[in-house]
Amino acid sequence: MRTLCASTLIGEFFVIGFAGLVAMKEPDLAASTVWTVCGILMAVSILLCGVITRPGGLQLGWVLQVALIASGFFVPSMFILGVIFAALWWASIHYGRKIDEAKARFAAQAEARDQEGAAPAGARPEGDPA
Repeated sequence: MRTLCASTLIGEFFVIGFAGLVAMKEPDLAASTVWTVCGILMAVSILLCGVITRPGGLQLGWVLQVALIASGFFVPSMFILGVIFAALWWASIHYGRKIDEAKARFAAQAEARDQEGAAPAGARPEGDPA
């Protein structure tokens, strides 16, 4: 799950930066305000990559998704991009958990096979001359 979520957050990092460039064309928005908000959101997206698996990490990711959608009030194309990234965030969590469960199941099966096929201590493999 961590890899998929981090990939989505890195994609959002770039989208936020490009949205900042688009927002610069708005005459009502000051450049310092645009880059302060974009800089904070970009930093949050990067920092979230490291705390995804910690308590509250996924919820903070959802807050970022809502902020991206809400940024559509200033850059209208962000409504669409925000919804797309929210869907990617959901898919990253949903399918990432399924992948983690499958990995754990396969690891448990492999360990059971290894324990089942392990020779007792001091035993020699068949056909091994002494």
